[in-house]
Formats: sequence, C-alpha cells, structure tokens
Amino acid sequence: MVFAGSSGKTYPKLMPHQPRELVNGEIYHIVLRRIGEKNLFRNTDDYFRGIFCLYEFNNNNPVEIKQRRIERAKFKKYVEQLKRTRTAADENLIEKDKRDLLVEILDFSFMPNHIHLLLRQLKDRGISKFMLKLGSGYAVYYQRKYKLKMKGHFFQDRFTSVHIKTEEQLKTVFVYIHTNPISLIEPKWKEKGIKNPEKAIKFLEEKYRWSSFFDYIGKKNFPSVTSRDFLLEIMGGDDGCRKAVEDWIRYKGEIKKFKDLSLE
Repeated sequence: MVFAGSSGKTYPKLMPHQPRELVNGEIYHIVLRRIGEKNLFRNTDDYFRGIFCLYEFNNNNPVEIKQRRIERAKFKKYVEQLKRTRTAADENLIEKDKRDLLVEILDFSFMPNHIHLLLRQLKDRGISKFMLKLGSGYAVYYQRKYKLKMKGHFFQDRFTSVHIKTEEQLKTVFVYIHTNPISLIEPKWKEKGIKNPEKAIKFLEEKYRWSSFFDYIGKKNFPSVTSRDFLLEIMGGDDGCRKAVEDWIRYKGEIKKFKDLSLE
C-alpha cells in the first residue's frame, strides 16, 4: 500500500492505518514514535519543520508542501501590503488562510524521538487521516534531508491513542504532555521524582519552545498551530495553565494519574 501525494508521486506506507473507532467531537491523547527509539528531530530546523507539518497537514484537502510555501508567502506579502494601505472598507478583503481542518490540535509537545498530541476529531477518520499525512510527510522530508535509504516503517507501528473522557483526565493530560520535556534535563524523573523543581519549571517556562506551553502561558510562540480557547477555559486561563504545571512539578499532583495516560 502507498501514500499518494497531491503531485501524483507515491511513497511507501510509513505506518499501518487500519480504521479505528475514533469519534467526532471526542478528544484523544496521541503519541507518534520513531521506530527503534531513533531520533525524530536532530536539530532546530527539524523541529521547525515538524511545527510546519502540524499546521499544514491539518487539512482535508491535498497538501503539497512546496506549493503551500509559495501560496503562504504570497498571502503574507499581500496582507502586509494591505495593512499599510487599508481603510475600514478594506477589512473584508483580508481573509484567513483557509484549511479544511481534520482535527483541532489542542496541545502538543515534541520530544527527540516522539510526538505528543491532544486532538479533538472534527471529521470522520479525521485523526487517522491527519496522522497519516503528518507521519508520511515528515518522514519523506527526513529521509530526503539525511539521505536515508530505508525499507519498512519509519515510525513505530501505528500511533497510539487514549480517549479522554473526563475533565479530570483532560487536566491531567494537559500537564503530562507539557511536562514531558523535563526528561531532557532530568532523565528518569517519572520514576525517581524531580530533583530540582525550580530548574524544571524554568526550563519549561523559559527555554523549551517545542511545545504549546509557551502559548498557553501567554508567550507567543506557535499560536496558529493550536486551538486554545477550550482548554484555557477549563484550566483557568494563562495563570491556571502555569499553576497546574508548577503545582504538579512541586508534587502536589499524583504520579499514578500520569501513568494511566503516559502511553510509554
């Protein structure tokens, strides 16, 4: 089986995608992991490409990255030009870059060898379609960039998912996804605890930008990627998001709740 790009080219299937019962309007914690625990991101450019893919492949329409880049550059230039000259009557001429969204990306976190996503499905099989596009598109980029000749799968089996059914689960998985990068400065912290909570908090709030956490605490980072209004209301705004993460790091939460949602 192959994945066909909008250009007509075909690429090897990079993950199994048998239909699964994911329900429209429901929220799921998704993990996509590189096979063999190999790196998925080697440098800053790879992380930026991953962010770009999150945005662009959340589209029910065919996506050709090169063409989308050209279109977005033209659109951005047009908007900037119109901003300098527009009157009140011109406001209706500025239209947002239109995509036919498959999912709402509520939050995310990139790790060196895997990706965490919190998604609300908008269309039938929307999550499966999005994950196929995302996985195939990023894998092709990575293989071409690093001149890899691979047979078989790029990612580890199919993506894994947990259905988020309650508000308590939702709050817990919000914290879990955004605290995952702590393992980059304190390996095995989930088993042994965090030795330096204040250092971990500073790392997440000031240094680690490859997640949606900056945007949730009011620091503009990748605001176009995520739909945040729903979770901001649940969590109690920017301050509530920050407090939830800080409180958990300082051990006011329960580690057993994390284990139920970790997908590790």
